[in-house]
Amino acid sequence: MPASVQHFDTIDYLKTGSPIQQQAWQVLTEYRILEQLASFSPILTGTIPIDIAVPGSDLDMVCCYNNINVFMDTLVAVFSMQEQFLIKQTIVKGIETVICNFFIRDFEVEVFGQSRPVKDQEAYRHMIVEYLLLQKHGEAFRRQVIDLKLQGIKTEPAFAQLLNLPGDPYVAMLNLYDEMIRT
Repeated sequence: MPASVQHFDTIDYLKTGSPIQQQAWQVLTEYRILEQLASFSPILTGTIPIDIAVPGSDLDMVCCYNNINVFMDTLVAVFSMQEQFLIKQTIVKGIETVICNFFIRDFEVEVFGQSRPVKDQEAYRHMIVEYLLLQKHGEAFRRQVIDLKLQGIKTEPAFAQLLNLPGDPYVAMLNLYDEMIRT
């Protein structure tokens, strides 16, 4: 893993980032979200960490649990009083998954948990490859991604479109991650 992505292991970088990153840092610290999820190795993923958020972008917390019931009980105990709290257990790509959504101030928060390491989960891998591509292609490319997102195109399809990646954009981005991390 490139050293340049290690800063995503904490949220310290948000404190001095863009205005939306600073707002995210305030919410995450004021409500102690990472502290309360600490036993599940939480990492903030998605568009806010890599500064391509658009209005309505949420805070995506990716977690790893050893015991699904303990994880779900923790989410209910800690966040059920938040607006529009919803928790569900489902299967994503053959893996038992918990998805919990709620609102805090101006942010929707999604907590996504699986029983595999956070850095092996697709959300983390997508964020890392997107970050590396943004670093490689510069500010004009970042603006193009944001412009596509403002038109309603999801993040991975926006990257795939700009890079002319064929097939399923989510799979194509994971394949690109594998290629970029190996080099």
